[in-house]
Amino acid sequence: MNLISGELLGISVVLPILNEERYLEDTVAAILAQDYAGEFEVILALGPSKDRTDEIAARIAESDSRVILVANPTGRTAVGLNVAIAAAKFPIISRIDGHAQISKNYLAIAAKLLANTGAVNVGGVMNAVGKNRFERAVATAMRSPLGVGASRFHTGGSAGPADTVYLGTFSKSALLEAGGFDERFTRAQDWELNFRLRKNGGTVWFDPSLIVTYRPRSSLRALAKQYFQYGTWRRAVSRSHKGSVNLRYLAPPTALVINLASLILGALFSPIFLIPVAIYLFSLVLGSLIIGMSLFEKIFLPIVLLTMHMVWGAGYLLSPKRLKVGGQ
Repeated sequence: MNLISGELLGISVVLPILNEERYLEDTVAAILAQDYAGEFEVILALGPSKDRTDEIAARIAESDSRVILVANPTGRTAVGLNVAIAAAKFPIISRIDGHAQISKNYLAIAAKLLANTGAVNVGGVMNAVGKNRFERAVATAMRSPLGVGASRFHTGGSAGPADTVYLGTFSKSALLEAGGFDERFTRAQDWELNFRLRKNGGTVWFDPSLIVTYRPRSSLRALAKQYFQYGTWRRAVSRSHKGSVNLRYLAPPTALVINLASLILGALFSPIFLIPVAIYLFSLVLGSLIIGMSLFEKIFLPIVLLTMHMVWGAGYLLSPKRLKVGGQ
């Protein structure tokens, strides 16, 4: 375990918060209920929310002295995380999102993994769980290789070194040595930070025993916006850090180009050119019938999967060069 003079190291749990009135109380309650025997604090970096988030956060902080509120006027995730980290007093930093919920032993397992593996960041499974039918369909897609590829933090897998992990529990010293979160990134901050941690010689470690419940987007429009930003900013990471391109991330833009070419050539010349897009759509339908947990999911999953793939690919291809940041 992480020990100093026989005592467990303290953990600072940091959360960037913006418009989280639906989930904030449950999220913080799950953190405060941790069975970790050492000290820990919860730092909420509050952005300019337009709902009752600030009111709820103030009430939580008033009822428990372990909860600390700091301001993040920009509302940007990376800025909020860095502000919270600057206010942290403990040598372990655990990053949680305002719409996520951690298992009761999450901090205890994460601290033990940091000590036993020598890693600078440990993370686990992004366990997508929806509340309504649409969210459950998105959750099914996010937990399947058909939706997100073979990423272990989505689909599970064996413990070991990884390129990136979901959220993460960090050695604060390694985090600060790497420069913290790059505030120029709107999305993909985790992937970009983990790239720098690994470049500095650190190990990023995945372990499936670390489970975080994630709430998917509640509408197709919100899902499309999310995945367009994912693609856009993942391209920015690849521009900034040469050698960081992963074949898994090239699959959506490649599929988008092939499908568009298939449709255009099929319309202009011969229906035979429609075969690639027909195969792709058939695969989505067949895959949805296999992984769908309900009749609604089996019917609606092809639309969800199509949105995730094509919009992510569009974001990657249309990512403007001005998003090139932190060049090496």
